[in-house]
Amino acid sequence: MVKAARVLLLLLCALPAQAQSWSTTPRPSSGPARVIGTTGLGCIAGAVELPPEGPGYQVVRLSRNRNWGHPDLIRFIQSFAQRSGQDLWIGDLGQPRGGPMPFGHASHQAGIDVDIWLDLSRKPAMSRPSRENIPETSLVLRDQSAVDPARFTEAHARLIRLAASSSGVERIFVNHGIKRSLCALHRGEPWLHFVRPWFGHDSHMHVRLRCPAGSPDCRPGPAIPAGDGCDAGLDWWLSDAARHPRPRPPGPRPQLPAACMAVLQAP
Repeated sequence: MVKAARVLLLLLCALPAQAQSWSTTPRPSSGPARVIGTTGLGCIAGAVELPPEGPGYQVVRLSRNRNWGHPDLIRFIQSFAQRSGQDLWIGDLGQPRGGPMPFGHASHQAGIDVDIWLDLSRKPAMSRPSRENIPETSLVLRDQSAVDPARFTEAHARLIRLAASSSGVERIFVNHGIKRSLCALHRGEPWLHFVRPWFGHDSHMHVRLRCPAGSPDCRPGPAIPAGDGCDAGLDWWLSDAARHPRPRPPGPRPQLPAACMAVLQAP
């Protein structure tokens, strides 16, 4: 886990130079949906738009134009929102053709990631402009050692468990303080295997699907270690190395798969 975290830290600093081109392309390419590369270095052809609102959810910050993804992701979000019994804020999915973003994420590049906010309040139907500046509320203590007991409830744990137990989910990222508290409450339960600690993610969960059928060029992430993840590896997230990561060493930046250039340039 620690090694994988360090590799991803390097990628966080490795934003390809074409990020502006990907972010200003307003529509997806035509043709069947196809994921290329990885979620941290990839793209998607034939992406589908998540409707800005639907039963059980409303998408926030629509001006970013990041409510696009593989059809499997769109179906997952719509089904999950209805099964959750909650009024959910849905954050970023991906750009119309995926690819790197100029700010906010190092991943979300391949159309199989979505941020689902952990705000379980009842929400009135809001206009799309009014959903641009909704504040996020952290659910963890300031030192990130655990959740804030005044804000995090068993209902949050149930929502994360529902997502982690859903078909097609590869992994879910939450703040390590949330993971630590979930371990205290649910140690040994199989769904915890899919819930992984990561930086930030103190107000939302980041759900990632498996590579979909019909996408032979999709590359999955590193295998998740066996077990529920409630082990000594969690201690690393409170170490100086985690709190003060080293900057990326000089050298060539990782490059997108060659097939992504065809996606970006397609009509």
